[in-house]
Amino acid sequence: MRTWSEVRQELFTPEENRQSDLRVAVISELIKARQERGLSQRELEQLSGVRQPIISRIEAGAVSPQIDTLMKILEPLGKTLVIAPIND
Repeated sequence: MRTWSEVRQELFTPEENRQSDLRVAVISELIKARQERGLSQRELEQLSGVRQPIISRIEAGAVSPQIDTLMKILEPLGKTLVIAPIND
């Protein structure tokens, strides 16, 4: 029986895997920041102006947010985006 990692390497290109890993990392950090602030998605909606169903879909990985939407969500969480070198 093969592991998911092995199957993933066969199905996707290295670039696709990197993009997926980055997306998962961003979503994970977003959820972590919200939870650390003790905020529900509904409370984050009130603070950010981004509707709760959209926040839910972003956190579930069902949609990729536009940068301006992500920035609206991150601000009340005390976070921002940073452009940094990729550590290989």
